[in-house]
Amino acid sequence: MVFEAVLIAGPTASGKSAAALALADRLGGAVINADSMQIYRELQILTARPSAAEMAGVPHHLYGTVPGREGYSVGRWVGEAAAAIEEARAAGHVPILVGGTGLYFMALLRGLSPVPDIPDEVRQRWRSFAATAPASDLHAALGARDPVMAARLDPTDTQRLVRALEVVEATGVSLAEWQETEGEPVLRDEGLLKLVVAPERDVIYAAIDARFDSMLEHGALAEVEALTKLGLDPGLPIMRACGVPELAGHLGGAMSLDEAAEKAKTSSRRYAKRQMTWARRFMADWTWVPDSEAALLVGPEPGPNKR
Repeated sequence: MVFEAVLIAGPTASGKSAAALALADRLGGAVINADSMQIYRELQILTARPSAAEMAGVPHHLYGTVPGREGYSVGRWVGEAAAAIEEARAAGHVPILVGGTGLYFMALLRGLSPVPDIPDEVRQRWRSFAATAPASDLHAALGARDPVMAARLDPTDTQRLVRALEVVEATGVSLAEWQETEGEPVLRDEGLLKLVVAPERDVIYAAIDARFDSMLEHGALAEVEALTKLGLDPGLPIMRACGVPELAGHLGGAMSLDEAAEKAKTSSRRYAKRQMTWARRFMADWTWVPDSEAALLVGPEPGPNKR
C-alpha cells in the first residue's frame, strides 16, 4: 500500500525518531518534525534532535529552524508543515511526520481553530507571570477567568494554562468556545498510516533516565549555559524545555548537578505521562506499537491499544 503520509506520535524517549528513519528508508520518505522543542535552533542535545549523521541520506524538515527568542506557535507549525508535506510529495517522497506534540497532530488532522492573534503585551505579561509563579497560581487565575478551560486542563501544564489565559484576556472569549470552530485540515484520514510508539511505562522511564545521562556526557550543560547567556525572556517556550530550568538552576548555584539531573529526569517522566494521557484520549484509533521495530511490521489496518 502507498501511504499519503505517515504520522508517528508517542512519549519522549519512546523511539519515535528511530521508527521514522526506518520507515523513511523503507518507504522512500522525508521526515518532518512535529515536536515543539526540536524546532528550536539552540537546543539540539537536550531535545534529542536528530544529529547530522542521523539525517544524512534522508530529507528532514523543520528541525532547528527557529531561534529561541521567537515564541513558535501551533498555527505557524501547521503552515510550515503543510509546505514541507507538499515539498516532500513534489520530490516523490512520502511525508513522515514525527513528534511528541499531540496538539500539532490534532491541528493537522482537524484544522486549527481561528483564534485571533494575541497582542504582544498580553502574551508577555502572562509569560512573565508564568516564569516566576507556580503552575497552581496560573490554574487559579484561569479558574477565576475561564472555569471551563480550567476544568479541562492539567493544573501542572504551564504552557497550555498560559495559552488559555492569553486567549480569554485578549478576546474575552474562552478558548473552549474558539475550539468549537475547526479550520480546514491539512491531511484527510484516507491513505494515512497513524502510529503511536508506546513502550511500557517502566521502559520509557528507564530510557528517559539513560538518555539524560547521555545528554550530560555529550554537552547538554554547555548547551544550556550558552542558552542562558542569550538573556532570553524566561517565559519563552525554549526556556521551559525539559532540562533547561534544572540545568540553569545548577549553573546559577541553586543546586548540585546531581540534583539538577534528578529533577530534570522527574520532569521528563511527568511530561511522558502527560503525552500518554493525551494519546489515549485523542489517538485511541491510531495503530499502537510497543517499539520502533514493531512500527515496521504494522499493516494499514488500525489496532488500538489503550494501555
